[in-house]
Amino acid sequence: MDIKKKIMRLFAAVSVVVMFSLCSGCSSQSVETLEENEQSEEKIQIGMCFDSFVIERWQRDRDVFVSTAKELGAEVNVQNANGDVEEQIRQIEYFIEKKMDVIVIICIDSDSLKDVVKKAQDEGIKIIAYDRLIRDADVDLYISFDNEQVGTMMGEALVREGLAGGKVLMIGGPLADNNVPLVESGFRKIMKKYNIEVIDSIHVDGWKPELGASYVYEHPYMVDQADAIMCGNDSVATQVVHALSEKRLAGKTVVVGQDADLEACQRIVEGTQVMTVYKPVEKLAQTAAEYAIALAEGKEIIPETAGEADGESQPVVMLDDGTYQVPYVGLEPIAVDKANINEVIIGSGFHLKEDVYLNVPDQMPN
Repeated sequence: MDIKKKIMRLFAAVSVVVMFSLCSGCSSQSVETLEENEQSEEKIQIGMCFDSFVIERWQRDRDVFVSTAKELGAEVNVQNANGDVEEQIRQIEYFIEKKMDVIVIICIDSDSLKDVVKKAQDEGIKIIAYDRLIRDADVDLYISFDNEQVGTMMGEALVREGLAGGKVLMIGGPLADNNVPLVESGFRKIMKKYNIEVIDSIHVDGWKPELGASYVYEHPYMVDQADAIMCGNDSVATQVVHALSEKRLAGKTVVVGQDADLEACQRIVEGTQVMTVYKPVEKLAQTAAEYAIALAEGKEIIPETAGEADGESQPVVMLDDGTYQVPYVGLEPIAVDKANINEVIIGSGFHLKEDVYLNVPDQMPN
């Protein structure tokens, strides 16, 4: 019995020491966590909600935006709605609950977010519509590229290929994306000007690239007639060219796209895609992050008149979102083909030379 008591007392003593040590550790950690939370609360908080990462470029936009914002002393919470509008609304409501200073939105549907945007603004949160306009929402800033010019560049590339008077198919993105009608407007103007007939036009749901290939497989009569195919972006173009390859039409049917995805740049040097539109997303993301910080700090974004923008910065103008006039910053896209791909894409560091010429190393410049 005495031995058992001794063992029990020893166990109790050890337990007290262990408990004391654990509590001391917990106390220290709690203090450290509290300090970290206080420091975090002092930082500007930005919520960034993406449509999805189906489109290759969005990962680059995310990385540059987050890096720039962190350098400027902000924290960024990134959410991915995976193409689900209701999920995007829930994520924005989550950001509202977290009392973000700014919410940056790459919207899925330009017409579906005005109510939740108003809810955020009523809580004093600033809203940036990134690359895609949110209609009728009175956002604090819309920043993108000149999307009509993107379509114009695609059309002009076909003209340079000698397609005046020819026939073209249009496989565009979803009309829920406000940029799509703008791109198509610029493209159709060039088609009309040079008497190029648009023999069919479709819109792929949710920017799903495989739907572009499905069209090629399911409409052989239309594809055989077409001299060219205008693709809404390079992801769609990738699938379209794969389908054309099976029909032995890759390189014969002219293909254009946008975003300067790596595979598109590879196709340009290989000869199965004649051009893409390069949009300097690093500049877009950096500029957006800088404006987000400015808005969080209570600075007003004031429209500028011609010549007021400093250096290479783009002027702020007012743009009609359907109901309101909202501040808009539009960056210039760049048409890229075989003649300037080394200068624009490789020279800027957007893609590496070895990657662009991976499949045709004998054509790689020194």
